[in-house]
Amino acid sequence: MKRVTRMLPALVALVAATACAAESAPAPRPQASVVPAAAAVAPTPSPSSTETPSGKKIKVGIADITPMGEKTEKVGVGFPIIVTFDRDVKDKAAVEAVLDVESEEPHEGAWRWVSARKVIYRTKTYWKPYQKVLFTARLAELPGNTGAKNVSRRFAVGAKNISVVDTRKHTMKVYRNGKLAKKIPISAGRGGLIRNGVDVYLTTSGVHLTMGKKAMETMTSSWMGVTDPKDPRYYKEEIPWAVRISDSGEYVHQSAGYYQYLGVSNQSHGCVRATPAGAKWFYTIAQRGDVVKITGTKRKLQWNNGWSYWQLNWTQWKKGSALKS
Repeated sequence: MKRVTRMLPALVALVAATACAAESAPAPRPQASVVPAAAAVAPTPSPSSTETPSGKKIKVGIADITPMGEKTEKVGVGFPIIVTFDRDVKDKAAVEAVLDVESEEPHEGAWRWVSARKVIYRTKTYWKPYQKVLFTARLAELPGNTGAKNVSRRFAVGAKNISVVDTRKHTMKVYRNGKLAKKIPISAGRGGLIRNGVDVYLTTSGVHLTMGKKAMETMTSSWMGVTDPKDPRYYKEEIPWAVRISDSGEYVHQSAGYYQYLGVSNQSHGCVRATPAGAKWFYTIAQRGDVVKITGTKRKLQWNNGWSYWQLNWTQWKKGSALKS
C-alpha cells in the first residue's frame, strides 16, 4: 500500500445556507442492516479528559467513522472518509498528523477540517475501483493521550459508477467501469419557488455523491413549511427506489406517476425522477460514494451540501488541512 501526502493550513468550513430542494425529510441514517463493525471505533469517553483504569488520561477519541467497513458495504470511487471525534480538537495539526490512509493503488489525498470535531479525507482524483483502503488513527501517539487505543478501519471500493444527469435533455446516463450501462429518461426540478434568493425547485448542478438509499422513502411537503393536509400544496407520498444525493433533500427516485414527463420536461420539486425500471436498476447498483454529475440548471451545488466535496478544486480542498506541508 502507498502512504499518502498531507497538505496546508486549516480553514473551518461553514455550513451552506441552502434551502431544501426536494420532497424529503432530513438525511436518513444507515439502514438497520448496515451497522459499524464492533471493533472499528473506540469507546466514546466524556467530553473532558477520561482516566482509564491504569490511570492514563485520554484527551481525544473517535465517536464515528464513515463509511462502514469492508465486511458491511462496498463504496463508490468518490467516497470520503469522515472522522468525528468525541470532543472538540484543540490541536488539529497534531491530531491530523496521526491519521493515515493507505491504499492498494497509489493515490494522493488530503484532510479538511469542517468543524472542531469533524475532519474529512478526499482524494485528488477518484479512487481506483476494486481495491482496499486502510484508515488508521494512531491516537496512542498523541502527547498526553497514551491511554487511548489506535483505531483502524478497512474500506472496500466497488465498481466505478459515474452517472451524468442532463437536465436539459432530460436523461441520466450511467457509466459502469467506463462503459455506458444504461440511459434513463428523467425529469428534474422545474424551478419557480424562490426562498432567500434561491430557486429551491431547481435541481442543483454539480458533482454529487450518493449518500444512502431506501427501497421506500416517505417524502412530504414539510420542508417548505406546508404541514396542513387541507393546503393544496400539501403532500405525503411513499416513493420507491430513493437514492439520496444531497442534504437539501435531492434524490434519484422512481417518479410517482407523471411518466409522460420523463425524458420530455422538468416537473419535479428538485429530485431526479426516473422510470420505475430505471430507478429500481439504479437503486440496485448504487453504492455510497458513487458519483452523480448534474448539469443544466442555474442553481449551483454547494460543496458542503451533503457529500458534495468534489465541488471544491484540489487547491481549495487542501487549504482545509491543519498541516503546513
